[in-house]
Amino acid sequence: MEGFITDWLNLAIRWFHVIAAIAWIGESFYFVALDNSLKPPQDPNQRRRGVFGELWHVHGGGFYNMQKYTVAPPEMPDDLHWSKWPSYTTWLSGFGLFTVLYLWAPNTYLIDRNVLDMGPVVAIFSALGFLAGGWIIYDSLCRLLGKNDRVLGICVALVVLIGAWLACHIFAGRAAYLIMGATLATIMSANVFFVIIPGQRKMVDAMLKGDTPNPIYGKRGKQRSVHNTYFTLPVVFAMLSNHYAMTYTHPYNWAVLAVIMAAGALIRQFFVMRHRGQVLWYLPLGGVALMAVALVWTMPKPVVPQAEAANAPKIVVADIAPILQQRCAACHSAHPTLMGSAPAGVMFDTPAEISQNAQRIYQQAVTLKAMPLGNVTHMTDDERQKLAAWFQGGALQ
Repeated sequence: MEGFITDWLNLAIRWFHVIAAIAWIGESFYFVALDNSLKPPQDPNQRRRGVFGELWHVHGGGFYNMQKYTVAPPEMPDDLHWSKWPSYTTWLSGFGLFTVLYLWAPNTYLIDRNVLDMGPVVAIFSALGFLAGGWIIYDSLCRLLGKNDRVLGICVALVVLIGAWLACHIFAGRAAYLIMGATLATIMSANVFFVIIPGQRKMVDAMLKGDTPNPIYGKRGKQRSVHNTYFTLPVVFAMLSNHYAMTYTHPYNWAVLAVIMAAGALIRQFFVMRHRGQVLWYLPLGGVALMAVALVWTMPKPVVPQAEAANAPKIVVADIAPILQQRCAACHSAHPTLMGSAPAGVMFDTPAEISQNAQRIYQQAVTLKAMPLGNVTHMTDDERQKLAAWFQGGALQ
């Protein structure tokens, strides 16, 4: 029953998290596009009122005129929209999902003793420390180097690279990717909570007092917002990566993650520049090239079967079923003990189910060695070789 409830919590929180993330990313992308598409106002009166730029839209059968002020409008409007709740909701729901899936089952998801032998409590606090430490380091860099965007950008990229290396040398590969994505997502939401919104509040308070707002708050907010937009596609990949074991099971999984994140940043840069009126095709082509490098780099090497005696009996389902029952049935059965239900509905209870999933077994347990998760059930290399011999011999029943 506990596993069943956990699965339903997973479903509900994941659905909510995706909806919130769509709202936040959509709003963020829109404002970045708007900011980069602004044109100086044609009306001199608007310029005298402090309008920095404007953009006319036609959408949904109506016309819209969006304006941005250099610092703030002359008078405070009665109704002011704050772009914050999609960010907060996305982070809170994402952290809830991370808690339900990973922090409640650290031995299954966080720990791979082939990477680092640690206890569940250490793993949990290491994961939480990663999220907090990522923000502290990033924020410190912004405060120290914020006046030089280029130097700051290079340093942030190096921090992300080092973070990817550390995560992949502390946690199981699947968890490392997710934690690295969650670290960037934490930075993004913390930017909104600790920098962007407080700065905007100070600007509003100054206007209500009749003072001229300090433009530094707007500059800081925009800098953090720009960082957020470059983090977005890398974070989206990290959140989807658990479906693609060929990336996080690679011996150099940290470098694969860095390459794919760099591809996402390049592709995002293309759209940012396009909204400024510059179509730089080398940016998406560079992103595609990096993805091609990742594809070739992660391509599995064929498993060479061991030489067998000419009269050796063929391996059939009955020979490998005990391995699957001992090492895999804790998750992949009608009544799993480690999960609420069998992931993807894959079960190995009967010979027919085993034969039906022969390709999956070979891919996940032999080629990628992604299963069992964190090798929590201690599948041996000899057992993997036996599974390989069975599949390569025709997956006989």
